[in-house]
Amino acid sequence: MPTTYDVRIWKIDVYKGKTTTAYTVMWRVGAKRWKKRFRTSALADSYRADLISASRRGEAFDTETGLPVSAARPAQVVNWLDFACDYMDTKWPGAAATYRRSISEALTAITPAMLDGIQEGAPDGVAMRRALHRWAFNTARRDASPAAVRSDLRWLKQHAMPVGRLAERAVLRGVLDTLAQRLDGRPAAASVVSKRRRVLFNVLEYAVERELLATNPLPTFKWTAPKVSSGVDRRTVVNPVQARTLLAAVGEAQRSGPQLVAFFALLYFAALRPEEAANVRKHNLSLPSSGWGEVYIDEATPYAGADWTDDGAQRDVRQLKNRARGEGRTVPTPPELTGYLNHHLASRPIGPDGRLFPGERVPELPKLTYMRTWRAARRRAFTPDVVDGPLGATPYTLRHACVSTWLNGGVPATQVAEWAGHSVEVLLKVYAKCLDGQDAVARRRVEDALGGR
Repeated sequence: MPTTYDVRIWKIDVYKGKTTTAYTVMWRVGAKRWKKRFRTSALADSYRADLISASRRGEAFDTETGLPVSAARPAQVVNWLDFACDYMDTKWPGAAATYRRSISEALTAITPAMLDGIQEGAPDGVAMRRALHRWAFNTARRDASPAAVRSDLRWLKQHAMPVGRLAERAVLRGVLDTLAQRLDGRPAAASVVSKRRRVLFNVLEYAVERELLATNPLPTFKWTAPKVSSGVDRRTVVNPVQARTLLAAVGEAQRSGPQLVAFFALLYFAALRPEEAANVRKHNLSLPSSGWGEVYIDEATPYAGADWTDDGAQRDVRQLKNRARGEGRTVPTPPELTGYLNHHLASRPIGPDGRLFPGERVPELPKLTYMRTWRAARRRAFTPDVVDGPLGATPYTLRHACVSTWLNGGVPATQVAEWAGHSVEVLLKVYAKCLDGQDAVARRRVEDALGGR
């Protein structure tokens, strides 16, 4: 490939006709002049900026194509859909089931922006995302996809752009804007956008590794992502009275409620994550007949769905979050939790493997079961206005309430971090929130300090 560093890039030429306006980027490589016409000034500006960036990086230009070497590589003909499937296959063996699903969701969100814009024969949005998420970006299921899905994937492959187009600013901006939206066009949650952007960064790094891109364009690309809240929304955190009211309502929720009271109690009194509580077995418990006991946690079983696990189970057996495999933690059980657990062991069936909360038809506790029970308990315990609000919206808020209670009760942050399975830094950043109802106490103290007037 003959190359040169003798490059000059001129201003955009604007032609205004009677019915249309054209924007032409013009530049010279060696002795030859090149131009490329666009329908919008934004696209022209973006294309020109890419040329200028390549020149400033000291990148050589191909005299036969007029493009930077990175943009002229034959490897750019690699199809986005093939590349994305290859990336998924590379990540699949060592990834947790939940991470596999997250990668697939991100790639599915990116792909519409990597199509050529032709609509004729295109599958509808729902069918497209189903074909991508459940089949194309699932290494274990791809070869078994139904005929209708294979037809949709063939169309997508025919109309997918080359991977190298991600070096173009206009294309990259389109990808970022697309992954920030839901299927209905509304903005996606900031935390979802953040996860998708991290996957996109890794995808671009893999493209550089495959020599499909010269550099990863994302770190230097200016794009404002939605701000992600680092703390717990204090409106979701229940106080002790509300927590006990919810536990009582769980026990009255048929038909799984009585079996799950101790499950939710572990979240509230021991700050276990749902995936940790679902995996508690009898041998993990050290309980007196009354008083303080202990629960030792050494594994978690996060829900991922049967499509994403290696054995087809709904849950994936993993080490504890932020800990090495085999490393566990011991959490004390207050007398009230000890009572809930002893009552459960004495009155409720446990699984053949000693699991405290087996499913009715499967060894693991289905996420759908405890979520359905939790929603029923909220309806029973709260007024309709409160049910429609964020207070105790998910079972995970019980863990937030527990950690907040420990901190507000004066337990040292280092000890709380050890019990909750966090670093002190993360603990104080995320979980050090006031309980619902503490505002009134604080306001009374301020009023007293002001002399009660």
